[in-house]
Amino acid sequence: MEYITAKSAGFCFGVKRAMDKVEEQIELSAGKKIYTYGPIIHNEEVVKNLEARGVVAIRDDSELDAIVTDNNQKNVMIIRSHGISKMTQDMLLDKGFEIVDATCPFVKRIHNTVSEESQNGKSIIIIGNKKHPEVEGIMGWCVSEPVVIESLDEVGSIRFDSSKKYCVVAQTTFNHNKFKDIVEKIDSLGYDVSVVTTICNATYDRQTESKEIAAKVDTMIVIGDTHSSNSKKLYEICREECGDTHFIQTLDDLDLDATKSVRLVGITAGASTPDYIIEEVQNYVRVDF
Repeated sequence: MEYITAKSAGFCFGVKRAMDKVEEQIELSAGKKIYTYGPIIHNEEVVKNLEARGVVAIRDDSELDAIVTDNNQKNVMIIRSHGISKMTQDMLLDKGFEIVDATCPFVKRIHNTVSEESQNGKSIIIIGNKKHPEVEGIMGWCVSEPVVIESLDEVGSIRFDSSKKYCVVAQTTFNHNKFKDIVEKIDSLGYDVSVVTTICNATYDRQTESKEIAAKVDTMIVIGDTHSSNSKKLYEICREECGDTHFIQTLDDLDLDATKSVRLVGITAGASTPDYIIEEVQNYVRVDF
C-alpha cells in the first residue's frame, strides 16, 4: 500500500506568519497579557495549545468588558490572519490594547482594494461566505454596504444599476472554479464591472494539487478543522474526484478499517493544519496498513 501527500498540505504563508507573531509575543510578553481576536487560526488543537501557554482567544466582544487595561503596561491583542473590520480595529484601540496585526497580507490587500474602490464610488461585490470572519472583516472596510454572494444562483439577486460601476473581489480561500463561474455570469450581464482576483495562489495551488491526487487514489484523506473554510472546500473538491474521501481533524477521527485493502491513499490538509498532525496520519498509514 502506498500513499501520496500533497506538497502544499499544511500551514500557508499567512497562517505561518500569524503563528510566528504569536510566538514572538510570548517571548516578548514580559508579564503582559496576550489575547487574540478570535482563534488565531481555524484549528482548535492549535488554539488549545496556545491557551495552555497563556494566550487567550476572545470569541465574543462581550468578553472584552472583563479585561482590565493597565495604562502602564497595555494588554496585547493579536489580530488573527482573517483580519478584522475598521470599526473593530478602532474599538480595540479605544479600549487601550496594544495591537499586533497578524492579518494575512493577501487579506490586507483586499481591505485596501475595497476601501479605495468604494471611496471612488464603486459598489463592492464580495464572493464568499458572509458569516466567515475574513468576509466580515472585508465588509467592514467598504465605505458603502457591499453585496456578498456565495453561489451562481445568487447572482440573480444582485440589483445591478447601469449608472453604477462595480468591483468584484473574493474571499482568499474561495473555490477557484466556482469563482470563475460566478464572474463569467456577472460579466455576461453587460454592466461596468472590474474584477480583482483575490484568491491567493496558495489556495489555488492546494485545491489544484488535491484535486489531481484525489483523481488517482483509491482513498483520500483531508485533514482540517471543521470550522476551516478552506479545509471544507478541499473536502468538497476531493469528494468530487474520489468517492471514498475522509474529512478528519486529528488521527483520532480516522477510521479506515473498511478500506485497508486499498492500493493507494492520498493525503492533503488545510492551511491551518499543523505539520505534526499531518505526520501522525502519514505514520499511521505507513505503519498500520
